[in-house]
Amino acid sequence: MPKQRQDDELDRLEEQIRVVKSKYDQFFTGIGRMPPWTERRSVDIFIYEMNKQKIRDNARRFRLNTLTARWNQYREMWGRKMREREEGPLEFKRRQAALAEPEEQRDAAPRVTSAESETYVKVAPGTNGEEIRRLFDQIQQENSKLGKENNITFEQLSAMVQKQSDIVRERYNVKSVAFRVETVDGKVKLKAKPLQE
Repeated sequence: MPKQRQDDELDRLEEQIRVVKSKYDQFFTGIGRMPPWTERRSVDIFIYEMNKQKIRDNARRFRLNTLTARWNQYREMWGRKMREREEGPLEFKRRQAALAEPEEQRDAAPRVTSAESETYVKVAPGTNGEEIRRLFDQIQQENSKLGKENNITFEQLSAMVQKQSDIVRERYNVKSVAFRVETVDGKVKLKAKPLQE
């Protein structure tokens, strides 16, 4: 392929990347209504076709690699921003606020946001299910505080508690295990600890 044509194609690729970035910027600031899917796909195809060509000139090959790396960085950034938007306004705002505050405050901020007064629920061998029902109710309460659907059934929780209890009992050689529901970084989690009796 003539060098002039390769230069023209690389110039065109650089311009297309600039246009798509500009349209994404408009979309994320609320000016554009839809992300530029079509234009983005055409750049992906263009890069794929360019990479199939035999570019012998090192300077042109370097320029293509630089443009491809820049494009991949943009794609990663757009994917991250899209996920943040899809997580919903509360999660999006919480993340934005965390990024805006000074780093010292961020490090000092507690990761566990559930109430400290929550007590552990003791689960011993042969438990009749009342303790697991209490844990299940606590998980539902924490999820509703976060505005999330409960994503675990009572049966799934029972199986999880049973499995975790067996692991903790074997590791620490205890009969009873205590569980506590915690909200860590916006996610509801179950924390286990061995009980020495």
